[in-house]
Amino acid sequence: MKYLIMDLRYMLFGALLACSFSCTEDDLADAYAEPSRIAETTVDKQFTGVLVAGQDYIVPNYTNYFVVLRGTLNPWTQSIGVSNSPNQYVPGSSGVESFWNNYYEVLAQYREMQRIYNNLDPAAQEDRAIFRLAAATYMHYETQRAVDLFGFLPYFDAGMLSTNAGNYSESYASFDSGSDIYTFMLDDLQAIADELASVELSPGVAASFTSQDIINGGDVMLWRRFTNSLRMRMLMRVVEAPEFSSRATAELSEIIGNSERFPTVETGEQNIMIDVFDPTSTINSRGFRDGINSAGWDGDDASQALIDLLLESNDPRLELLFEPGTESPDGAYLGIDPLLDGSEQQQLVNDGLIAFYNRRTFSENEYFPGLLFSAAETSFLLAEYYARTGDGEAAVTAYETGIRQSIDFYLYVNSVSSASTGVVVEEVSDADYQALIESEPVQMTPGQSTEDKIQLIARQKWLHFNIVQPYENWAEVRRLDYPTLGFWTDNSSTQPLPPSRWTIPGREITYNANYSEVSGEDKLTNTLFWDVD
Repeated sequence: MKYLIMDLRYMLFGALLACSFSCTEDDLADAYAEPSRIAETTVDKQFTGVLVAGQDYIVPNYTNYFVVLRGTLNPWTQSIGVSNSPNQYVPGSSGVESFWNNYYEVLAQYREMQRIYNNLDPAAQEDRAIFRLAAATYMHYETQRAVDLFGFLPYFDAGMLSTNAGNYSESYASFDSGSDIYTFMLDDLQAIADELASVELSPGVAASFTSQDIINGGDVMLWRRFTNSLRMRMLMRVVEAPEFSSRATAELSEIIGNSERFPTVETGEQNIMIDVFDPTSTINSRGFRDGINSAGWDGDDASQALIDLLLESNDPRLELLFEPGTESPDGAYLGIDPLLDGSEQQQLVNDGLIAFYNRRTFSENEYFPGLLFSAAETSFLLAEYYARTGDGEAAVTAYETGIRQSIDFYLYVNSVSSASTGVVVEEVSDADYQALIESEPVQMTPGQSTEDKIQLIARQKWLHFNIVQPYENWAEVRRLDYPTLGFWTDNSSTQPLPPSRWTIPGREITYNANYSEVSGEDKLTNTLFWDVD
């Protein structure tokens, strides 16, 4: 079982980042090639091991985009257009296994960090509390994504092989329900938010935390913002689930009503990201190109739904996000109609008529950051909260702010790219932004119904997430049932339309006897606990 195995290379990699971002590639390569130089791990190094273990499923990477997303989440949200083919709504086993294995690599690193931390004396634990708190927040980010895919999975007793002194028979974990895991994470994040507000770092710990933290560079306030923003995301995810509804509403109100105590990600400068400083280093987006633009595989073709929304609203993000097909007459933008026959769709692609993701912004951008949480997402969450609580004016303000922040994010990633191909977009004028938010497909007014407001928010969130935050995108499309997307019906398959969840991968079924307890629930058509119609 992959999730029971601790991958030592990730555990040791934290030591490499202790030399700070100023290390040269040779410094990193030399140290990485000789792990025997490092006799044992520490809380500080293990913290980085946790972050690095999950890095490739955050920073654009070939395996994530080509193996996992190209045939699953991206076409199921119509963030990309694909040519219809049999069984396209059944998740490929290699992609599911890849995500599952990576999640349990991260969890194993985290359990090892917990073990090391718990073995410290009380004074040392207090001194290094920031590592425990930040690692827990990050682990909840990872676990939330996994729960939103599978619905249930081994969690509370998983990743304990090292803790159990290598005893495999004691380390096969039972499956835990998504609602139980969410309850635990929400409780813990609330406690973390309170503890982070008063945590103090000694000079030595502050220096170590800065060098080991590849996400926020040791900025405690950014970790506070990430923690509370993650709470908002998860609380809104469960706001309509009966067992969470009252709690979610109350805690959202508390967070939103007390920004000093519960700061969130509010500006683009506060976006929670893994930045790429040097594409030749181990943190890079070089795999983005082959991940979505491998010759003949078309993982970057535009969907008709996305192109139509951008065109109908004259959205200035059109050129930031897409290029017209190479043979498209007059530079027209055309997306793949999901209801066409697969051969017709493929012919349009082969003829060079289909738009594709802007290479400068995306596939050729070796500096594309790994985005965990953006200010735009916070604003859209605020807009939904205000829409649900009847504050129309505040909903409009937050919604329009989110659109501006989305534009600014894509301007930023386009600007940091060194790609020689694709389209450069230097600015979006205030006039173009104003025209966008006043356009018929986009405009929100205070007097609109709650449902109409939520539909508008959902469409903009979907557009903002696109292929950059695919896991959040699929979760929100399922939760909100917006935007309304049409899909070809695959009558040749037992799964004729996109599924509601992923099923447990085959190796886990084979090796974990506890699977028998949940096998009856393991169906593609079973909805998650928060997916309430």
